[in-house]
Amino acid sequence: MSTYKISPQAMHSWLCDLWRAIGSDEREATLIADHLVAANLSGHDSHGVGMVPLYVKSWQQGEIRLNQQPVVLQDCGTMLSLDGNGGMGQALGAASMALAIERARTHGVCVMGLRHSHHLGRIGHWAEQACQAGLIAIHFVNVVTRPIVAPHGGTQARFGTNPFTIGLPVAGAPPIVLDFATSNIALGKVRVAKNKGVEVPPGCLLDAEGLPTNDPSVMYPESGPSGALRSFAEHKGYALAVMCELLAGAITGGHTIRPETIKHRFAIWNNMFAVVLDPKALAGSSSAGTEIGAFVDWVRSSGLMRGHAEVQLPGDAERRRRQERADGITLDPMTLTELDRAAQAVQEVRGAAPGPLSAIACLAS
Repeated sequence: MSTYKISPQAMHSWLCDLWRAIGSDEREATLIADHLVAANLSGHDSHGVGMVPLYVKSWQQGEIRLNQQPVVLQDCGTMLSLDGNGGMGQALGAASMALAIERARTHGVCVMGLRHSHHLGRIGHWAEQACQAGLIAIHFVNVVTRPIVAPHGGTQARFGTNPFTIGLPVAGAPPIVLDFATSNIALGKVRVAKNKGVEVPPGCLLDAEGLPTNDPSVMYPESGPSGALRSFAEHKGYALAVMCELLAGAITGGHTIRPETIKHRFAIWNNMFAVVLDPKALAGSSSAGTEIGAFVDWVRSSGLMRGHAEVQLPGDAERRRRQERADGITLDPMTLTELDRAAQAVQEVRGAAPGPLSAIACLAS
């Protein structure tokens, strides 16, 4: 199948132009573009520019609000309760983490709850923001949209992909960043597989009858019931997903996913429960750093299985993808067509848009 390549700089410029045309101010448009391009560069196409068509549909339906700032509902010094007012998650996430980082620097720790945010994107992005400040971040997130993941032992979807993330700074080295959906794969990866016309790996999906399948189209039926994603690691991933749902959806004052709380058609709502802390307030920067470095060296010293060039740590794969993709982001024809349609939809409503993305794409293969 032919694919198309676009330079990260050209993609970023196109996204900024698109969101300015929609109505975002310069800051918000830039943050959205920063986040989406970074997701593609990190190898997470599921959370990159391919999300734009769904975002545009949410905007067309009046399901998202532009240019919002997190509203402080409660402030206990080390604890912050924030409301996103239905704004764009890329902007709300950056502002909310900045508040939590400031408090953690002052008090040693901040427990932050953010509710009512539109899609926060790749949660590892927010952990990396904390790591850049020398802080540790732990994130539990739930997803209030149509249920897409079945509970362990069940056949019908009851919750979302509910990501779990930890970012750990390492002195003099890249951070260690654990970031994964509690489903076997993210729904965006199913979308990418469907657009490419390929199957998903075994063990990821159930069809509408509750039977295992590798066909990504079961999540996008033209009519009738949808299939469901499966949790990773069977009961273990399912249990972690439940805790993400309750901590992020209930403890923050946001919503858990139930028929009564789903009042939108296209929007993806996130709630996030985050703990940001300064490692110097616990073991001290020198002792913690020495121990982390010693453990990393010990892990990497393991003998290698056949077919593996090295022992990787969480975050290594994303850094490698950024090097590999520095010269261009690759898109399949279906995703490129969907992005062109999104730009045309903005043009029809606003009378201005950056034009089709395909006009600046180069045939890659």
